[in-house]
Amino acid sequence: MAHKHLKVLKMTVPIRQTLFAIALFISSACGLIIEIVAGRLLAPYVGMSLYTWTAIIAVVLAGFSVGHWIGGLLAAPHVETRAGARRVGWALAASAVSSLAILVLLRAVASLLMPSGLGPIPVIIILSTALFFLPSLFVGIVSPILTKLAVDDDQNRHPGKVIGRMYALGTLGSIAGTMLAGYVFISWIGSVGTVLMVAAVYAALAAFFFFTDRFRVAALAAMIVGLGAVGLWGNQLKAFSSPCTLESDYFCIRVDPAPMFGPSARLMALDHLVHSINDGAAPGLLYSPYIHFVDEYAKRRLGGKAPAAYFIGGGGFSLPRAWAHEYGAEADLVVAEIDPGVTNVAADMLWLNPTAPGLRIVHRDARAYLQSLSAQPAFDMIFGDAFHDIAIPQHLVTREFHDEIARRLNSDGFYAINAVDNGQNPRFLMALVKTLYQTFDSVEVWTERDEMNGYGRVTFLLIASNRSIAAPTLTAQRGLERSWVRWPEHELKARAQMPDVVTLSDDFAPVDRLMSDLLLSPE
Repeated sequence: MAHKHLKVLKMTVPIRQTLFAIALFISSACGLIIEIVAGRLLAPYVGMSLYTWTAIIAVVLAGFSVGHWIGGLLAAPHVETRAGARRVGWALAASAVSSLAILVLLRAVASLLMPSGLGPIPVIIILSTALFFLPSLFVGIVSPILTKLAVDDDQNRHPGKVIGRMYALGTLGSIAGTMLAGYVFISWIGSVGTVLMVAAVYAALAAFFFFTDRFRVAALAAMIVGLGAVGLWGNQLKAFSSPCTLESDYFCIRVDPAPMFGPSARLMALDHLVHSINDGAAPGLLYSPYIHFVDEYAKRRLGGKAPAAYFIGGGGFSLPRAWAHEYGAEADLVVAEIDPGVTNVAADMLWLNPTAPGLRIVHRDARAYLQSLSAQPAFDMIFGDAFHDIAIPQHLVTREFHDEIARRLNSDGFYAINAVDNGQNPRFLMALVKTLYQTFDSVEVWTERDEMNGYGRVTFLLIASNRSIAAPTLTAQRGLERSWVRWPEHELKARAQMPDVVTLSDDFAPVDRLMSDLLLSPE
């Protein structure tokens, strides 16, 4: 058997063992790079949430499992080095083509699914399967065959040692791929560039194994034709350009004109969700209804004085920009935005002046930074605006965090927070209300008049403080014509105190389960 190997690869046993090991390490790394970049690829379409990652991990593992099973069948006892190398080459070539196809299928399949009326979770599962199952399957074929070749090739060593070494190298490759994707590739070359790089690496590995076979010209030609066909299709769909204005460590950040609001209006979307709409000519014109509400409510409650405010999340900085323009150095506006990329894009494209008088921006987790401040009343308002559609930072909705907030509010201060939930069965909203009542004497829930008693997705505005305002409605005094209606407090309190409503804590905050009615329903 050893003589056959020499005829095929013309190499010594140690060199062949090293090449088998390197090929397994690199292919395993590429498989995990695709898994990590998958979340970022899907984010502009379905967001990045627990449900997104659950579907991606399940699909990728399913692909690996089926691939390992097929690879085991292809690594039969009679398969010698020549045939094994050929099969590895074909598996890697298929990995290259199917990885490149991820970018094309993303545009093609998403364009069909997004307007289909399916709920978010079915869309996430279908999209994940269509994109990531086959690349995981094909690269999964490689490991069993390479391990079999390594065992056959090193007959002087106990098979268990060779198998253990190959398993370890595969795992180390997976670790390396995970680290490189998360800390290097996505930040430096973006998600599209990362997929293109992986496809190129697979193709290079496939070419190496094809060169050990007498049919190498035909095999290389077939791979090139496959890559070329996918490339032409992708070029027609513009699949190889990123949809992001900037791809940061946290988000796909996109800025687009918003002429439906005004000739100088632009919107910022983080992943798939519009977070703010700013007007270059009118800093005080607030297009987003929940931002407009907080502005109107604060002016009514604070009597028009310059506010001392802490913002949990910056987004497009619509309200901080408006207040910095209106109040100048008299205001004390602290914005905790975890992503410097968001701030940079807002400064470059949404007319934010990060050094405006009265405005201070810190790039840290909002809870961690708040806890680093003195536990003394300092703010008239704290505004929680870090929710990201179905991805809700659970550590920002717990009783422990609310206690931290209360310690830093002035006696007449208030905590404002926006939340999206099912209009008819808002289980998360009720849990949040019940939890806020553990810390504050009063909790108000407001909605736009048109959304009151609405079905499906509704944006709620919550105000927690030690005293409420008496008004049942709030009408905008400037800007766009809007009005908001308050949920009667006695009804709200009674519903929030029902036995099935949970209190959210650092130990137990089942936000995703509480929002399942919204997530499982069609858009």
